[in-house]
Amino acid sequence: MKICIFGGGAIGGYIAGHLARARNCDVSMVARGSNLAAVRDQGLEVRTPTGSFVARPAVTDDPASLGPQDAVLLTLKAHQLPSALRQLASLIGPQTMILPPTTGIPAAMLSSLTGKVASVSPLDPDGAQGRAMPVDQVLGIVYWIGAHLEAPGVVHQDGPVATCMVGELDGTLSDRAQALAACLTDAGIKTPVRPNIRADIWIKFVNSLCWNPVAVLTGATNGAIGTDGDALNTVAAMMREADAIAERLGLHIAVPIEKRLSVTRSAPAHKMSMLQDFEAGRPLEIEILKQSLQAVKDMAGMATPTLDTVLSLMALRAAQHR
Repeated sequence: MKICIFGGGAIGGYIAGHLARARNCDVSMVARGSNLAAVRDQGLEVRTPTGSFVARPAVTDDPASLGPQDAVLLTLKAHQLPSALRQLASLIGPQTMILPPTTGIPAAMLSSLTGKVASVSPLDPDGAQGRAMPVDQVLGIVYWIGAHLEAPGVVHQDGPVATCMVGELDGTLSDRAQALAACLTDAGIKTPVRPNIRADIWIKFVNSLCWNPVAVLTGATNGAIGTDGDALNTVAAMMREADAIAERLGLHIAVPIEKRLSVTRSAPAHKMSMLQDFEAGRPLEIEILKQSLQAVKDMAGMATPTLDTVLSLMALRAAQHR
């Protein structure tokens, strides 16, 4: 199986490193800048709680040099996706699995929630994503990997055991999803095929939507937020507002909020990805969260006052920081 990891940050590097070490597939990684140079010259170092290793995935800043793939995992930031779309064509064949970022809600999933493909999607108003990523080739994926890029070419896992989830947006247990999951699992990243990947994407979206703004506003680690009663209650209130929308839209969220809070708190030293970006002066994935929330709010006809307030405060803090 030929797998391209499009994006060489913490998540992309973690996955590419494990696949390259396992040598159970033909893995390549699209990276840029100092990270590209470091991986090309010194290899990709992955530091985990159980030990470290150096792997050497094929790495390039020219996707056209790689040719069509069996799977393309878009592990870049959601706000980087529009500028990357034009580079995808050379990687996408008629059978290529495409797994878009899920910080927000993928445009293909939004269509599946309505049961029909809208002529204009609020998450893809110009149709660019639909043209670059045909909806019947899009799978869902959820990354539960607490990690950060410690230095160019060095990924440090600082969370619990890393897992992914993959699945078809229509709920079928396809051969292609199972083949991809087996490849990742064999490489050391537990990856079940999920029959309700839309609910899994929702849970991850809500986790980002609620924990990230509070982390940016407070500058606190997961552990500090999780032991502060007011901060944790704010996160929980935001999650309740979001899950009420899911219920209205017919998404069954089987994992209770209390358990989801515990999962994030189980990595007490970890900083949420947007706090990492904030401290490094990088752009934040604010707009995709706001756009995704607005899209599902409009579909459900519901208000989210707590979410709106906290997201607005985060946007103001980010603007002042810049």
